[in-house]
Amino acid sequence: MTPFAIAGIQMYVNAVESNVDSMLHKLDVVMARFPWTQMVVFSELSPFGPLSRFAQPLLNETIERFQAAARRYNVWVIPGSMFEQAEDGLIYNTSTVINPEGAIIAHYRKMFPFLPYEAGIAGGTEFCVFDVPGVGRFGLSICYDIWFPETTRHLTSMGVEVLIHPVLTGTIDRSTEIAIAQATAAQFQCYIFDINGLGAGGIGQSCVVSPSATMLHRSMAGEDMFPVEIDLDQVRRQRETGFMGLGQVLKSFRDRAVDFPVYDRANGVDSYLHTLGKLETPGQGSKAGLPHAAAPAADPLQPLSEAPAAPATGLPLAAGKTVAG
Repeated sequence: MTPFAIAGIQMYVNAVESNVDSMLHKLDVVMARFPWTQMVVFSELSPFGPLSRFAQPLLNETIERFQAAARRYNVWVIPGSMFEQAEDGLIYNTSTVINPEGAIIAHYRKMFPFLPYEAGIAGGTEFCVFDVPGVGRFGLSICYDIWFPETTRHLTSMGVEVLIHPVLTGTIDRSTEIAIAQATAAQFQCYIFDINGLGAGGIGQSCVVSPSATMLHRSMAGEDMFPVEIDLDQVRRQRETGFMGLGQVLKSFRDRAVDFPVYDRANGVDSYLHTLGKLETPGQGSKAGLPHAAAPAADPLQPLSEAPAAPATGLPLAAGKTVAG
């Protein structure tokens, strides 16, 4: 057995005031209540909320405060993420990994900003993998990243056994995101810690999923601190013997007979994608994706011969007729 205890913190996030003091207080409480905790994870954009005008340099006083807390409690700390104001002027959504000695082990820039809604945020290009000595290999992704299975495919191909996934989801698709977390755990046989916030930080429902897609914990819509001890031997066993003793997915992918042409951007196999419109927010009454506007309905009290004629679209049918728009 290779146990490791990770505590997720689901907390209220203020959009216009710093949440750092509250985060550090909750870290104090977690370590007082559950001193056996070895890693603490917060939600996406929890320190300063979801407004990019509060972007910080990559190394800042807030990170230093979390480094000091990590040293004090001898615990790994992932303080969610914050908007990073890069030296080149770009803004990234960046997460930092701090080890129990207070050292910064890694930074991760979210690869897939939630476009078009997260406009003005640049996407990162580097994967984040780090080892917890004597325990196993961990990886980071942030919120929308998990909707793209290529991100987890790459991480698990590098040996990641636990996926740390801070999110900020306050929208109707949260239940879908939870289903994706479970499906991802099954596809790649890894633990997933999916940590959401509250208020400006989301609608809660944080979850922890096992490599067999079992829901180990699911928060409700209130503040929550939930330490979960995982066993990384379960990951290793299942990757060798298969999902529930059945599909050995990672080995089957390794031994595949096909390479996927869609990942070659130059061969044109993805030409359909280029027929889709701009990546933009739909407006009121948008007809995007609909080939024709709906035809006006005929008045059911009006004789058929007097019903208004539908406008023609100019698309030919048999016998020279046109199809109504």
